[in-house]
Amino acid sequence: MATSNTPLYVAADIHGHRAEFREVLRDAGLADRAGRWTGADARLWLLGDYVDRGPDGLGVIEDVRRLTDEAAAAGGRVGALLGNHEVQLLAAHRFGAASVEGWDEPGGFRGGWARFGGCEDDLRRLGPEHIAWVLALPAVARVDEYLLIHSDTARYVELGPTVDEVNAAVSAALNSTDTGTWLDFCERISDRGAFRAAEPAHPGDPVSLMLRTFGGDVLVHGHSTLTKHFGVAPSDVHEALRYADDRVVAVDGGVYEGGRILLSRLDAGGGSRTSAEQDTVVAQVSTGAQPT
Repeated sequence: MATSNTPLYVAADIHGHRAEFREVLRDAGLADRAGRWTGADARLWLLGDYVDRGPDGLGVIEDVRRLTDEAAAAGGRVGALLGNHEVQLLAAHRFGAASVEGWDEPGGFRGGWARFGGCEDDLRRLGPEHIAWVLALPAVARVDEYLLIHSDTARYVELGPTVDEVNAAVSAALNSTDTGTWLDFCERISDRGAFRAAEPAHPGDPVSLMLRTFGGDVLVHGHSTLTKHFGVAPSDVHEALRYADDRVVAVDGGVYEGGRILLSRLDAGGGSRTSAEQDTVVAQVSTGAQPT
């Protein structure tokens, strides 16, 4: 795949923090004070989890939808991936509190969604336009030399051997009326932590499996916060974390845990910088020191 010369940014796990999202876009020169696209031909990819755990998940979705149109009109691009919280929100909407066979969760999908940070206002305001947008989201994207996903799991390979086939399988799951299919997919996309002990020389290395299957040199994910899952103090969240022998970049700054939304610029050749610290490189993480 050819590498573009236009700037490439990524962010993940906005979780309803609409004001903070607009602020980081403004700081990077991608939007004005009103939240309108000013990034010209830049590319911005968002790695899922727009809703839940924050004050205005549907407002975030509405901003992303508008920015997508504005960026396209200016020659840029805003792309968005599916996160597990979008799946859980749709499941709560579609199936409600009915019991789910094979899952001992009080209140079914609605109960599970609430337990994992679901916001009643997001569910109450969820409309056909939001549902249609979520249903059309891909789960995996290959952009330049980067493989973009939401969750730090290798279970994407269970859905198909190519990016297109994975995204087709995801679409089929989201359009299914079978609760078992939804439960299985929720479990897959909510999995985490597969890459932290990865070793390139190991035949079962999940990072190598993902990159070999879907292409790319560097894997970029959200889902697992730097604050909780990588042990970074919220006050110390300033840049993305690179780990697994420089093959993986984690960009979830844990905004709902007191961290921040990290808007990181990905450079040609596999480098990464936060928008606020363009002269710094991503922090290096020793896989042996990472918490589980």
